[in-house]
Amino acid sequence: MPMRLAVIGDELTQDCRMVAKTTAELGFDAVEIRSMEGTPPHLLSDEQLVAARGLLEEHGLVAAGFAPPALKAELPETDDDLRAAADLLVDSCRRAALLGAPHVRIFSFYRNGDPDPVRAGRVAASLLDGLELPVPLVVENGTRTNTPTVRHLVTFLEELGRDDVGILWDPGNSVFSGWDATPFPADYEAGRDRIRHVHVKDPDSTHGYVRLGDGDLDWPAILRRLAEDGYEGYVSLETHWRQGRRLTAAERDNPWGETFSRGGYSASVACMRRLRDWMDELAGKSAGR
Repeated sequence: MPMRLAVIGDELTQDCRMVAKTTAELGFDAVEIRSMEGTPPHLLSDEQLVAARGLLEEHGLVAAGFAPPALKAELPETDDDLRAAADLLVDSCRRAALLGAPHVRIFSFYRNGDPDPVRAGRVAASLLDGLELPVPLVVENGTRTNTPTVRHLVTFLEELGRDDVGILWDPGNSVFSGWDATPFPADYEAGRDRIRHVHVKDPDSTHGYVRLGDGDLDWPAILRRLAEDGYEGYVSLETHWRQGRRLTAAERDNPWGETFSRGGYSASVACMRRLRDWMDELAGKSAGR
């Protein structure tokens, strides 16, 4: 199965029906669920999740993943902190199962100063110990977390000590974090065998995000390499570009609700079309071999 196209729904709009309609019309395969209807992902009701799954199915789509703020917090200092983080993770996996999502995205805790993937991995291992989760996990390399690059993620996963947890690769986060201005190909190669999901956005150094194709990342080359390596997961657009404004730090840390989505529809549609064109060109070249 070739890699598939997805979009994080709230990068378009909070209107789930419009998200599904647009995604299908533009030839994408799936929607990654974060916030919708003005509700953060970890506060969505069971009724909202079941309705969203049905709406996607009506349009021939599926959920590409569920993106709650699991482990997107300071490193737990107390047993209560650890228990709260575990509870959020368990409930997120329950919600993902209702959606039929293939995985839940998690982070590696916020850092203060330099990344400490060893400590973060050990804390995460303690948190996961004994938990029975109905869906797999993927860890994202996050801008402000203990794993801003794939290299950090590899160390984190070694400390975690679990083969069932994969990598969510977001090269845009590596650039925007300031830790790696050129994460492809070297950073990709560091953990490519464990990459299960990819987020697509285009950074302008550490300043913000721009239209796909106008920033620092050579996405056509990245997509070509993913195809050559037999990647079969989703490439999921996380636009983070808005026409006429830049997302604030608070909006990037808590990417949900109407404030976050404002101005996202036209920007995301433009990026979806560009991503679709690149994928079509890649498929054409493959067919011509």
